[in-house]
Amino acid sequence: MTDPRSRWLALYVLCLGDLMIVLDSSIVNVALPSIQSDLAFTQSALAWVVNAYLLTFGGFLLLSGRLGDLLGNRRVFLGGVVSFTVASVACGLAPSAGLLVAGRAVQGLGGAAVSAVALSLIMGLFSDPAERARAMGFFGFVMSGGGAVGVLLGGVLTGLFSWHWIFLVNVPIGIGVWLAARRVLPADETVPGAGRLDVPGAVLVTAALMLSVYGIVGGNEAGWTSGRTLGLLGTGAVLLAALVLRESRAASPLVPLRLFALRNVTVSQVVGMLWAAAMFAWFFLAALYLQQVLGYDALEVGLAFVPTSVVMAFCSLRVSDRLVLRFGIRRPLMAGLALAAASLALFSRAPVDGSFGTDVLPSMLLLGAGAGIAFNPVLLAAMGDVEPHESGLASGVVNTSFMMGGALGLAVLVSLSTWRTEALAAGGAAHLEALNGGFRLAFAAGALAALAAALVGGLLLRPKPLGATLDADLDADLDADLEADLGANLEIA
Repeated sequence: MTDPRSRWLALYVLCLGDLMIVLDSSIVNVALPSIQSDLAFTQSALAWVVNAYLLTFGGFLLLSGRLGDLLGNRRVFLGGVVSFTVASVACGLAPSAGLLVAGRAVQGLGGAAVSAVALSLIMGLFSDPAERARAMGFFGFVMSGGGAVGVLLGGVLTGLFSWHWIFLVNVPIGIGVWLAARRVLPADETVPGAGRLDVPGAVLVTAALMLSVYGIVGGNEAGWTSGRTLGLLGTGAVLLAALVLRESRAASPLVPLRLFALRNVTVSQVVGMLWAAAMFAWFFLAALYLQQVLGYDALEVGLAFVPTSVVMAFCSLRVSDRLVLRFGIRRPLMAGLALAAASLALFSRAPVDGSFGTDVLPSMLLLGAGAGIAFNPVLLAAMGDVEPHESGLASGVVNTSFMMGGALGLAVLVSLSTWRTEALAAGGAAHLEALNGGFRLAFAAGALAALAAALVGGLLLRPKPLGATLDADLDADLDADLEADLGANLEIA
């Protein structure tokens, strides 16, 4: 695809499809009380509205990425959009708790297919380094900003209409994405049937990831030292070990182990896991703080996240790519993650009687700036050393690291928050003070995770030199800006 206009149209379609998926990981949180009331969920069963999605989404990311390499990324993307859209109809019209949970599981399957190959398709569309940096900035906003947009949209739809619309809103978007993707995405170069799927490897990796996610998301409820949690995590670890043994001997492995010998790929996974742990916790705990401590309703919580979305969009679309072009990958990554750590540190000081302007807004703005700047270099570092024929798998690995880091980080930080709240309550603290004390500890731990991500990325990443292409493109951009400014000045004169 050589036409620049066609490439950017394809990027917008891919980003819209991925935004639909990313939204669904956070849009549900604000609506959970309404869903529980309408469908008579018990408190323990309500968690499956989230967990069913996380299980299938996390479990099938690597398999979906490999299927993209074997069958074609475009084909897998279109199939994922169809599955997700149909499941959204089922969720929005679900008359019972069981059908809603089943629909959420199918949504996770479709979401895994879309997310696993979208990044690979974008890398294939943009080979020029300067264009790729700008495209990844746009995609980075979708990946990082989707959580904030999801909280906003969930609050607005639930507050003004009903929880059904958080699912039904996906239907026209999904249909539009499918129709547009058929027109603008390039045809798959992969010949169907030319490669072989490593079925034993697929079974092992999917089962290992699903068991691990299940153990993590249920750890707080069952207890981290309980037989169920330790059994699930232990079985997941054994299956992963069996996967490594299998892949080291397979002629056509599902997950070639040489991928993890690439320094930047491995370091990026660690950075992504730490970063996702901080981000997931921030969105989840910030919404709880606003609702349970400050007393905001669903609509007010959604509107409170508007500043984050606006700043994140600006930094992703107008700042991040320019910083990468001028300074490379490492320095913008460290700066963005440091801003995110500062945001969480500020929230760790939020009082019980906090006000939006002084105790919430500064953290919202810092998080938006940090996420908007950092996500682009994280993605570029993760995908930069990967061969094109394995880009789908690498995309799946990137998404899996974010998924697992987010799930584990959220579970651990919620556990910390609960422990601190119970300890303060046992010491005689008032309910709101104890609750807020738990949130503050979790925010502080999240700040440490973001800071650790900044240090790991800054010290261990070894990205390729940006090269003369970027310098030439940057000089051209600067020359164009100077000419425009000079022309405007002469016109005024």
